[in-house]
Amino acid sequence: MLENLTPFLVHWGITALSLWVASYVFKGLKFDRTSSLVIAALLLGLANAVVKPLLILLTLPLTLLTFGLFLLVINALMILLVARLVRGFTVSSFWTAFFASIFISLLSILIGAFVSSPGAEIQMPHSGTWL
Repeated sequence: MLENLTPFLVHWGITALSLWVASYVFKGLKFDRTSSLVIAALLLGLANAVVKPLLILLTLPLTLLTFGLFLLVINALMILLVARLVRGFTVSSFWTAFFASIFISLLSILIGAFVSSPGAEIQMPHSGTWL
């Protein structure tokens, strides 16, 4: 069980750190207290795992038409959704969320590259069928 919990906690920490740095880079992104930051990081991960795939599926024609650039809009919408749900987390505008989502994604990838252990990548199965 601990082997499943550790990557989750690391990812949660990376997301929280990225959100915290973004709040200093973008003046329209604010956290009133540390608990708002921690809860926002958790909900952003949950929204990206549950809501985002549904939005991608529903907007697939638009995403294909824009060659995937509409995914940036979906990322911004995820941040706006979390800001509406978490008391103490405010985002001033859609464009702040748009550019902050790009920044947060890139920073999370960069931090994750330094934090992840070798061999922690997801491996494809050698046998079986994919559905």
